[in-house]
Amino acid sequence: MNRIRILLADDHALVRAGIRSLLSDLAGMEVVAEAADGREALQLIERHRPDVVLMDIMMPGLNGLDAAARVAAHHPDTRVIILSMNATEEYVYQALRAGASGYVLKDARPAELEEAVRAVVRGDAYLSSAVSRHVVAAFRQKPNGAARSLDQLTPRQREVLQLIAEGASNKQIAQKLGISVKTAEGHRAQLMQTLNIHDVAGLVRYAIRMGLVSADD
Repeated sequence: MNRIRILLADDHALVRAGIRSLLSDLAGMEVVAEAADGREALQLIERHRPDVVLMDIMMPGLNGLDAAARVAAHHPDTRVIILSMNATEEYVYQALRAGASGYVLKDARPAELEEAVRAVVRGDAYLSSAVSRHVVAAFRQKPNGAARSLDQLTPRQREVLQLIAEGASNKQIAQKLGISVKTAEGHRAQLMQTLNIHDVAGLVRYAIRMGLVSADD
């Protein structure tokens, strides 16, 4: 099994050292490079092509949100997880809009960071449990035009979209809806084609904007 190659981007050397130490104890993960700001991170991503970037938001020169947007645009196979002390929905939503696949608080449990890394490598999105409820609550009110946007989806597609946003796999979707895994995969592919969204993180962002996920999920 290939090791998960990770790049750390944080302007505090002690923070990077702590995360590196944590990751060194996890099976199948290795830190391939470290950056102290967003611009250096982009240069190192170009050189090392990591699977995952753990990116701080507040960095000099180029902040983590702008850097994440550039990674999403130019290195779509590299997943970005934002690391932050800020749990407000505004920061989380900005991170998702920038193209980040995950958002983890710096005071999260070590197991949560491992879970986040493995989730985004699978192509899933990940939000720290401490912030996900607040984010969903903030966007549960549908914006103007949401109904029209959702009209292009069939009821079944909306069901599948909500389950994807809640973190369900194709197998879990099939079990919940009483369909085959192949049919679930087909619904996911049709969703992406209809919405012109081509990754799971993008579907999650869309579902949040449209208010499909309740605050209790």
